[in-house]
Amino acid sequence: MTAEVTELCARLIRFDTSNYGAGDSRGEREAAEWTAELLSDSGYEPVVLESAPRRASTVVRIPGEDRDAPALLVHGHLDVVPAEPADWSFDPFCGEIRDGAVLGRGALDMKDMDAMMLAVARSWARRGVRPPRDVVMAFVADEEDTGDLGAGFLVARHPDLFDGVATAIGESGGYSVHLPDASRLYPIAVGERGSAWMDLTARGAAGHGSRPAPDNAVATLATTLAALAAHRWPVRIVPAVAALLEGLSSHLGVTVDPADPASLAQLGEAAKLVEATVANTLNPTTLRAGYKHNVIPSEATAGVDGRVLPGAEDDFFATVDALLGEKVSRSFHSFCAPVFADHESREFAGMAEALRRADPEALILPFIMSGGTDAKAFARLGIQCYGFGPGLTPPGFDAWRYVHGVDEQVLVSSLEFGVRVLEDFLRSDLPTVGADR
Repeated sequence: MTAEVTELCARLIRFDTSNYGAGDSRGEREAAEWTAELLSDSGYEPVVLESAPRRASTVVRIPGEDRDAPALLVHGHLDVVPAEPADWSFDPFCGEIRDGAVLGRGALDMKDMDAMMLAVARSWARRGVRPPRDVVMAFVADEEDTGDLGAGFLVARHPDLFDGVATAIGESGGYSVHLPDASRLYPIAVGERGSAWMDLTARGAAGHGSRPAPDNAVATLATTLAALAAHRWPVRIVPAVAALLEGLSSHLGVTVDPADPASLAQLGEAAKLVEATVANTLNPTTLRAGYKHNVIPSEATAGVDGRVLPGAEDDFFATVDALLGEKVSRSFHSFCAPVFADHESREFAGMAEALRRADPEALILPFIMSGGTDAKAFARLGIQCYGFGPGLTPPGFDAWRYVHGVDEQVLVSSLEFGVRVLEDFLRSDLPTVGADR
């Protein structure tokens, strides 16, 4: 299993599954069919489902010993963000295994997890292993855009595939973060901020560019965007972030002010887990207006990316509307509500115990993701979603630099660690909450 996971990851990377957004993608059907073929060859009965031409996902249910027990979903996405070959020192889709690493786009986001899922399933088939409960594995399309053609499609059109599923694990969490005292934190995601992608529109009077224009849509929009960008969102500590801060402060023996970047720096690498989840955020991302230098357009539009903490939706939108004023309107490009799960659950305890069995010195704490994943779709079925894609890297290996970045790669040793931890968790009976962990 540990040897196979590396080859599986390399082969998955060689499928160029770039997702350019707005329905433009490549390779998802081929990757989904290859995944289904491996599962079929192992004796399983996967299904391949298309939401649109060539936009395919593969789902398989692995029967457990107790068919009446609540099932577990393990999900990973097959698509990747695009890569510009000229910026890379190797072919982004080479899938080479070199110097102890698997190279290529998706190595960390998230074909490493896909490979771990496949390796576990195939190993179970060879050894005749059945997990304690049903395990549903989903290899989905379109996560790197809206998810509507992947997890969203499966949830809306094929919810029966997830009958009995109570809990899900997916990206991102369970990986090592090195702390200033040389200890290792493994954060497990128990939620993620909501995503509010909005289009802002200002309207005014069209006219000649040489004339005074007190009702200029471009100027109105620019002023509004400047106000939005300058707004300082108040610190709001949700329970999971509070647990993360309390755990880190106690472990490191420091006092941390989450509103002060200099104070957060005491946490070392772990500061990145906190800094984007102590407040709502909103960033302007696109601008569209006009067609000629000497023509004042009657309309100007902008795209903004808002991220909303669990429980903060009302305050977020009230603030946005106050800053927009009367001359700028907003509409949703897409909206996904925040999701969160219980960090004191048996599932969380089970993940923590699997990590500690692999690394007895592990510090396990919950965190909230700053971005979004397919968890938002699966949560609509009432499934409790966690981020748990285990991995172990040495100090100095900056995974955050590679995800969506240049020269993406995953260490072979991390893949081998991750697949052992994943199988351990999937095969283990869940501990009793409140027991000594």
